[in-house]
Amino acid sequence: MVDEKGVPAGLWARCAACGHMVYEKDVEKLLGVCPECSHHRRVDARTRIRHLADPDTFEEFSVDLKSTDPLKFKDRIPYKERLKREQAKTGEVEAMIIGKAFIRGRPVILGVMNPMFIMASMGAVVGEKMVRAAERAVEDNLPLVVVTASGGARMQEGVVALTQMAKTASALAQLDDAGGLYIVVATDPTTGGVSASFASLGDIVLAEPKAMMGFAGPRVIQNTMNVELPEGFQTAEFMMEHGFVDRIVPRSDLRTEIARIIDFCGK
Repeated sequence: MVDEKGVPAGLWARCAACGHMVYEKDVEKLLGVCPECSHHRRVDARTRIRHLADPDTFEEFSVDLKSTDPLKFKDRIPYKERLKREQAKTGEVEAMIIGKAFIRGRPVILGVMNPMFIMASMGAVVGEKMVRAAERAVEDNLPLVVVTASGGARMQEGVVALTQMAKTASALAQLDDAGGLYIVVATDPTTGGVSASFASLGDIVLAEPKAMMGFAGPRVIQNTMNVELPEGFQTAEFMMEHGFVDRIVPRSDLRTEIARIIDFCGK
């Protein structure tokens, strides 16, 4: 396909952050980062795994877990139909992928959330996958690395989704009791029930530059509290300044940084 000027479609795109037209192959070489302003685009879970894991080392498990419809929920469309649409669109069964992998030669249990699947909202399956990843990390005595990117708890599953906060926190407590290492990589956005549970419980919390992090959105907070929020509120940089993030790491450096942490912690 070509556009009205005869340029092949998909070669160029406008950066959502700086507005520059960028050559898509250059962005791809930079792992989804704008070459003009270093804006980190959201990427799907499979792409993220390719960015982090050593080639051909990722071994996925708990593949077939599927969401049910405990509340028979319907908004614009029934929840079951929404799930089918998301599965067809993304080629994934759910909003999180877990498996064993190597990162720069270090074996890990790796969990990655997929912001392209209902904004990586956390329902029963995401919670269960997070628990199984933590349990496998204990069983295999391996570090657990989780990349978060979520709009929060999945409203279509109501209280079932909310209980995943306590469920995942309990599994991570068992990992901690076993002396395990848990590394969080917070990406844009990490919000809601995910930020209030397993995204904030890492032994080390890394974040990509300018990733949005927080519970409720800044507009909701500002309207509820009727206060002027500080500049940069809920960015990764703001969170690091206030002690919620240990280090901000550009995407291109994440593999090296994770390997260094594992080595430093003797894992």
